[in-house]
Amino acid sequence: MEKLLFTGASGFLGHQVKPILAQTYEITTVGLTVNDDIQVNMAEEVPVLKEAVQVVLHAAGKAHVVPKTEEEKKSFFDVNLEGTKNLCCSLEKVGIPKNLIFISSVAVYGCEMGEEIKETHPLNGMAPYALSKIQAEAFLQEWCQKNSVCLSILRPSLLAGPNAPGNLGAMVNGIKTGKYLSIAEGKARKSVLMVQDIARLVPLLENKGGVYNVCDSTQPSFRELEHVICKQLDKTLPYSIPLWVAKTIASIGDCLGARAPLNSNRLSKIINSLTFSNEKACKELGWKPLNVLENYRINE
Repeated sequence: MEKLLFTGASGFLGHQVKPILAQTYEITTVGLTVNDDIQVNMAEEVPVLKEAVQVVLHAAGKAHVVPKTEEEKKSFFDVNLEGTKNLCCSLEKVGIPKNLIFISSVAVYGCEMGEEIKETHPLNGMAPYALSKIQAEAFLQEWCQKNSVCLSILRPSLLAGPNAPGNLGAMVNGIKTGKYLSIAEGKARKSVLMVQDIARLVPLLENKGGVYNVCDSTQPSFRELEHVICKQLDKTLPYSIPLWVAKTIASIGDCLGARAPLNSNRLSKIINSLTFSNEKACKELGWKPLNVLENYRINE
């Protein structure tokens, strides 16, 4: 069994991915919790590793937070960039791995709308999260080339799985509490990835390398996701308000500021499709992504 070092295994992604990987790899976890084999804050310290490994899955990172202060903006770079540098420093001390797989994000493209966006799209992300991921990618590309490490960069879309955080979690909570309204019949499509697919991709990436968008091929609409969630919650499908009503509410929200549940920026993200192409990963890796609408479960 190959040895695999897994950072971020105690988070949402790791909780779903680790049991699957454990069937193929001998895993050592690095993270912030007492459940990790090596407990350390990589944003501040260089981990002390016990032995060399063949594969590194670097999923530790900061996301799902809108920074309000300069200190909060800096924390993205501390975790996502400096944490990556500290990880590589620790690997140099115990032995360079053959393969390193980095979990980046489609946020690096900086797109709020678009369809079938490919890996060749410019990295225009300007938010602290996106910039920290862009810089971490660049650092790893240089470090891996220098040390003859096979680097794979995965850029996942919105992750789906039990108790998902972020926008999908907010949708589930909104429908559960009756505080969710569908807008313009929920026609906009979004790329989504079943979180378990990260584990299924790891062995396919060994000794392959490359940069890959990873998402389901169905590109579900908001309405399709609403159907899936409502069925599991035994809830009635949310009422869909007309676009003109949503625009009026958003205009009021623009005046109210951060307190408002809807503003023009949020509305734009809801009514415009944003999808990414998984063609490269499917063709080059022989990967067949799980169908989100068939496999998504909101709870374990």
